[in-house]
Amino acid sequence: MKAIIVREFGAADVMKLEEIETPVPNENQVLVKIEAAGVNPVDTYIRAGVYPVKPDLPYTPGKDGAGRVEAVGENITNFKIGDRVLTADSVSGTYSEYCLCEEKHLIKLPENVSFEQGAGVFVPYGTSYRALFQKAKVTRGETVLIHGASGGVGTAAIQWAKNVGLTVVGTASSDEGQKLVKEQGADFVFNHADEDYLQKILDATGGVDVILEMLANVNLVKDFDVLKMFGRIVIIGNRGSLDFNPRLTMGKEASIFGMALFNAPEAEMNEIHEAIFNGLSEGFLNPVVGGRFELQNAADSHRAVIENKAFGKIVLAT
Repeated sequence: MKAIIVREFGAADVMKLEEIETPVPNENQVLVKIEAAGVNPVDTYIRAGVYPVKPDLPYTPGKDGAGRVEAVGENITNFKIGDRVLTADSVSGTYSEYCLCEEKHLIKLPENVSFEQGAGVFVPYGTSYRALFQKAKVTRGETVLIHGASGGVGTAAIQWAKNVGLTVVGTASSDEGQKLVKEQGADFVFNHADEDYLQKILDATGGVDVILEMLANVNLVKDFDVLKMFGRIVIIGNRGSLDFNPRLTMGKEASIFGMALFNAPEAEMNEIHEAIFNGLSEGFLNPVVGGRFELQNAADSHRAVIENKAFGKIVLAT
């Protein structure tokens, strides 16, 4: 089979397409024929060697993917050959034609969701669910600001938030991105490249209860300008350090949460799996595919997910 292999940490070009043996599942594993794999910013951090947890080299990137069950181990009870599935992690990496998964890594993919959409589900929808409900513990009627709302996590967060009755403020810097944010249901959309966008948010809302922060090293200090008393900020993304005065939290008795999806305890991870399946089945979760690359162009997909204006989810066709 064909798979992307990383033999050293570094820039995007360290990813190479190679021909390797198709893996065989043991008694507790499932082999999935990957139809599409999701590309996430975290994949780039791992590949670059800057993520706190590093895989052993060589490795195949990817946690998100969608396809059909190809083979099952003898102890597998919840999945059978031919089942449509999306992956919530993998043993061998999803940037490949086939990957091994544990049973707990799989969620059934409803018929109304395409493989490309399914490939863009778990990391963005799981991340935004954990941020909104397990960390910030949002309640109906609150206002949430989603920085970078046109990306994979951002569009997912809008869909979760609107389904539970939140007022959504979304930001994006491109006209296309702002249009997408509005189409996804955001009540207010602003261009975070505008110098006065925070004042515009404050004028429109009177302040926000929750902020989902995708670029904390740039935005965190300024976030307090629009945060209400007792507000909560959930840090989802960060690409550097910053000079931060903790007194900012004191005046508003604000809370700052850091999060990483795969730190979720088993019970909370199971809650996320169930919520995603229900949301996809009911149709209020509708993944947006913003870019498609062939497997051999994985390096280009990594550059795009970091450098381009965020717009939906980037996927690799295998």
